[in-house]
Amino acid sequence: MEASNKSKLYYSISEVAQATGIKPYVLRFWEKEFSLLKPKKNRAGNRSYQQKDIDLISQIKHLLYEEGYTIEGAKSKLKSLKRNNKSPVVREKMQLEKLLVEIRKELSALVEILS
Repeated sequence: MEASNKSKLYYSISEVAQATGIKPYVLRFWEKEFSLLKPKKNRAGNRSYQQKDIDLISQIKHLLYEEGYTIEGAKSKLKSLKRNNKSPVVREKMQLEKLLVEIRKELSALVEILS
């Protein structure tokens, strides 16, 4: 999702479909196939996706379309990632945090040299 839309708590299926490039009927199918994907439903029965659901959809899309996993393979990969608590998003955040720490150290060293 775009940075401007991240302030929303819930997204409709059409918003998620547009943001991820996945058709709504595929999203509904994935709900049946992937037990981890459970968007809430409002009083009218419409799906309300949260950012964590969208992140999971992006992860599923990556596994299926880019890495070539089958649905069964993607299910087992997601389960093993959940057990290890190291989803690609978590790993990427950890790497970025390490990079930021290194940049801060280097900037601090430069400030001391320039002072």
